[in-house]
Amino acid sequence: MAGDRPRAAHRARRSNQREREGKHLAKDLIHRLKAIRKNLKEVRALHPDVIKKYRASLLDRIQKAGLPIASDDERLLKEISFFADRADVSEELTRLESHLAQFAHHLRRNEPVGRALEFITQEIFRELNTLGAKANDAAISQRIVACKAELEKIREQVQNLE
Repeated sequence: MAGDRPRAAHRARRSNQREREGKHLAKDLIHRLKAIRKNLKEVRALHPDVIKKYRASLLDRIQKAGLPIASDDERLLKEISFFADRADVSEELTRLESHLAQFAHHLRRNEPVGRALEFITQEIFRELNTLGAKANDAAISQRIVACKAELEKIREQVQNLE
């Protein structure tokens, strides 16, 4: 029995140490989530201009090629509409916001969350990749790269969680 006390004290110290480390990791992860959210907010603000820039660029190329076309030409409008559909990132942004909220929710739980956070991190990576593929804009691409850099740091930290 006397030997059980030192082991119990050791387990208690270890438990306290793990709890402190967990709180520190959670604080770091929340900071990184905020950075990702900030970048995604900027992506959402920049995205409407992508279609306007594409339209202007397309008209400019047509004019430089010497092709007569009106800015309200049906073929031109269809092409712009097709591009707008292809470049629409609203669904990805909505899913990313949901994944980030789920991640934050799991961080507040008082139970092992490592596996759940790993899964959510993978889902966030997938959405960021899709978003990056649809970006068609250097400023948006820069924000996506910044998000991926933060998410890679999150992924490394999550691997240390239970």
